[in-house]
Amino acid sequence: MILRAEHICKSFAKADKQKLDILKDISFTLEENKITVIIGASGAGKSTLLHILSGLDTADKGSVKIKDTDVFKLKDDEIAKFRNNHIGFIFQFHHLLPEFTALENTAIPLMINGLSFAKSSEKAGKLLETVGLKERMHHKPAELSGGEQQRVAVARALANSPQIIFADEPTGNLDSQNSEILNKLFINLRDKQKQTFLIVTHNPELVKLADIVWEMKDGKIFQSPK
Repeated sequence: MILRAEHICKSFAKADKQKLDILKDISFTLEENKITVIIGASGAGKSTLLHILSGLDTADKGSVKIKDTDVFKLKDDEIAKFRNNHIGFIFQFHHLLPEFTALENTAIPLMINGLSFAKSSEKAGKLLETVGLKERMHHKPAELSGGEQQRVAVARALANSPQIIFADEPTGNLDSQNSEILNKLFINLRDKQKQTFLIVTHNPELVKLADIVWEMKDGKIFQSPK
């Protein structure tokens, strides 16, 4: 197991100050070198759980360990460094910086990590080639299609060789053709680079391709048969 979460609870205060329980004593494990997906109705708490597991949000109770690191025990500056070194993120909207090229967007996490611009650009170029964008790396986001922009986001997520890539509805803003391209890319990265994915999705085709499927309902999580 690359990740183990135990007894995760999360609630929010409603407008009438009543407590709304989103996650109810969730325990969850993530297997290495596999594509794991979380499905469930909108509002079931999937994104909240993903953000907690990846250190983007905190839980009211519980623990999350990634390998030997207890994520909840890290200070703010430590968790930021840990995320940059060990975790990749892909969201429904790519969040690329519009003033930079695909190459520069991909290189930014590497430069934040202290790598020179030359070495960052070299690695970024190889990553963009991996995601099929060798001929588009010097284009800015506005010059790329939605599917191409999302593949740049994948390359950026891969920049620091993360232990896990967390993806929140990565195909949610794409048409069926670009969704299929992205799904095949995930499979290729799992098979050839032994990449571990945890993906929240409503995409039935991606669910079919996944190794492990979990379903969230009423604040609980259940492993679904394939």
